[in-house]
Amino acid sequence: MAKFYCVWEGRQPGVYDNWNDAEEQILNFKGARYKSFNSAAEAAEAFRKGCGDSSGADLGSILIAAADRRDANDMPSYKDNPDIDLTAWAVDASCQGNPGLLEYRGVDLATGQQLFRVGPMEQGTNNIGEFLAIVHALAEMKKRGEWHTIYSDSKTAMAWVRNRQVKTQLKPTEKNRRVFDLLARALAWVRANNWPVRILKWQTELWGEIPADFNRK
Repeated sequence: MAKFYCVWEGRQPGVYDNWNDAEEQILNFKGARYKSFNSAAEAAEAFRKGCGDSSGADLGSILIAAADRRDANDMPSYKDNPDIDLTAWAVDASCQGNPGLLEYRGVDLATGQQLFRVGPMEQGTNNIGEFLAIVHALAEMKKRGEWHTIYSDSKTAMAWVRNRQVKTQLKPTEKNRRVFDLLARALAWVRANNWPVRILKWQTELWGEIPADFNRK
């Protein structure tokens, strides 16, 4: 089971989804306060309470993306693969449970920089997250006025985007209202827009995990 680490007192307080990143904040830090949790929601809630924040801030705004601190020079071997478009963006989703706690993000292959990260959101599914990630990337490119190939490891999500239609068995509830709000907005966007880019399948069996992977398998 993936662990999440709440750091109340450290070099950079926050919630981390990787022990190495959390340890950097507390190692040799006098008065460090931290604790591990089994879910991002629990860790984020503990962080809010520990900081005296009762505003109910969005969980995703509290989580600190470890990828933002990744050393750009310590990139995986895909950078040496001539079959991969290194000017592309890669997207992926993580869902802990089905339905479960959902996050998605996009990464620039050229630099390893995390371009966007959304979540966690309650009672989502992996297919929905993968779809949202592709559409988010397309919308972000249009906003920036730049276009890149998009890699996804989800054939289902790619088909949903291509057909401009989502087929999910998930039912709306009060808990997953945000998921369905984003889904409705994403569907409206793909039905109203066109995009001059390729959306390609990331060849996991040949290239390894997609660079936007959350490393929670």
